[in-house]
Amino acid sequence: MTALRLEPGSLAPAFTLLDQDERPVTLRDLRGGRVILFFYPEAMTLGCTKEACDFRDSLAPLQSAGYTVLGISRDLPEKLRRFRERDGLAYDLLSDPDHRVHAKYCTWGDKLNYGKVVQGVIRSTFVLDRKGRIEHALYNIRATGHVARLRRLLAVA
Repeated sequence: MTALRLEPGSLAPAFTLLDQDERPVTLRDLRGGRVILFFYPEAMTLGCTKEACDFRDSLAPLQSAGYTVLGISRDLPEKLRRFRERDGLAYDLLSDPDHRVHAKYCTWGDKLNYGKVVQGVIRSTFVLDRKGRIEHALYNIRATGHVARLRRLLAVA
């Protein structure tokens, strides 16, 4: 299993990735606001759809509390665009096909899948403060119930 983890208080690794519309999104440009980054294995799969829709359904209170929500996967922008349209996701989905950013956030590595160790995306969420530092690093989360737990953690009603 992957041993390295990002810790609260550390500076979030910088990145620029294309969104679902092939526009570059640079983390540095979001400084001054709070950011929630969630890494998920694959668009349009059951668990990832559940998690993405939970973020969609919680977007208004999260935005009211000052958070920008961004989903990151290895999917190409075209698939992310279809996912966003199909499920009415009103936040950006970012494409990291070579899992370079996943590696920086320690969300790519060995994981258990049906009892076998495989290489893949470790479902994780990061909350960043206004200065770009990690407030919370949540690894190996479950798709179902995660957003409600996150809202409690952040005291977002």
